[in-house]
Amino acid sequence: MGCSTGGCGTEKNGVPAGCNNNGSCGTSDGCNKLTVFDWLGNMNLPEGQSQFDIVEVRFKNSRKEFFRNLNSLTLSVGEVIAVEASPGHDIGTVSLTGELVKLQLKKRNVNFDSDEIKKVYRKAKQSDIDKWKEAQSLETNTMYRARTIALKLGLAMKLSDVEFQGDKSKAIFYYTADARVDFRELIKVLADEFKVRVEMRQIGARQEASRLGGLGACGRELCCSTWLTDFRTVSTSAARYQQLSLNPLKLAGQCGKLKCCLNYELDSYIDALKEFPDMDGKKLLTKKGEAFLQKTDIFGRMMWFSYRHDPGVFIPLNVKTVHAVLEANAKGDLPDDIKSALVTEALAKAVEPNFENVVGQDSLTRFDKKPKSKQNFKSNKSAGNKPTHNTNQRPNPNQKSNQNPNQKPNPNQKPNPRPNPNQKPKAQGAATDKPNSNPNANKQNRPQHNNPNKKFNKPRNDNRNAPNNEPPKTDA
Repeated sequence: MGCSTGGCGTEKNGVPAGCNNNGSCGTSDGCNKLTVFDWLGNMNLPEGQSQFDIVEVRFKNSRKEFFRNLNSLTLSVGEVIAVEASPGHDIGTVSLTGELVKLQLKKRNVNFDSDEIKKVYRKAKQSDIDKWKEAQSLETNTMYRARTIALKLGLAMKLSDVEFQGDKSKAIFYYTADARVDFRELIKVLADEFKVRVEMRQIGARQEASRLGGLGACGRELCCSTWLTDFRTVSTSAARYQQLSLNPLKLAGQCGKLKCCLNYELDSYIDALKEFPDMDGKKLLTKKGEAFLQKTDIFGRMMWFSYRHDPGVFIPLNVKTVHAVLEANAKGDLPDDIKSALVTEALAKAVEPNFENVVGQDSLTRFDKKPKSKQNFKSNKSAGNKPTHNTNQRPNPNQKSNQNPNQKPNPNQKPNPRPNPNQKPKAQGAATDKPNSNPNANKQNRPQHNNPNKKFNKPRNDNRNAPNNEPPKTDA
């Protein structure tokens, strides 16, 4: 909860270790309770203006007080200082400095020129810190011993915490009680037992939870021990507005009172309920029978009704539909059923919220380059490699030809016949005097490379390897 040393660590470059440049603790509230983010920490004061001379000092747990820096000491958040106490002096940690302290004074209704504001003595010495740690080590055993003494005296009170002053001359005992307690005898016994000056302070159940701290039902630290400073009254009506079950085990916090978080969303629920009709003692009258309210969905703007003769069937209705039926009942009109034409007309007039999908308007890939289409070009690196013609490609009428339009056609020139893809190959036994036009047949006439490392396929002994001047062999 809080640092055992009372600070964020040693000072580095004018800022305590573990703290940010703006003076806020950077250890997730591990050093302080009720920390304040100094949003004015990085701003310089105008020329000729001096820094505010009052600082906020934090002591054990959530106790904070204001002290006046009369000696103009350079103080930063997290430093351990010695301040004025009654009697003697006390040791505390600086929690806030600068102009933001003025806002804290206004919040707590403390006058700037009040004589009740005590002064800062000095920065704590090593001897002061050692004595302060020694006093802190006595607090746990002192609290247990004081509880035993209070039980022996028969006092109806609960001692929750003990805080020793920095100079070990005074001890403050915090307790809770349902009624007034006469602890005069207890003070005498405690003073003789611990040889210190005793002060008794009564606190409430919520202040006790704020000092001790802990984890709430949400899994986070208690709001009262981390950031909540004012404790507003919480009533069971807050749970009724939010349609929560009135179970004291679920609605109560660690202090035994209603949870403070019940007030966080109460205003939103109250504003939403203003559009709903007041169904206290009212029913929806139809020719089929009376319909009474079963449950309400506040943010869904729906109300479920059931008939008296069939309470197990829930009929959902819109808020505007319920208003239309109530207005018809006030005029003496009874619809045949809740789901009649009156209800259908009211539902048709109800305007549903239209949510536009604006996510697709600004695409994340709008600046990315589109990939170019891959074109399969055949390389013509080797000499004598003629380009192949695609016989399946149709002529493009829009494509311009390279022929000169002024050139006259030659009547003696024969047209260049194109290969017919539908033409069947000739029979294998037919003898021809023309050389074979198949380019694969001339592969065997190509010069072989004298590369011993390259392997060539052996020629197959079939009719395709026969010379062109000899007829192929056929079976008789």
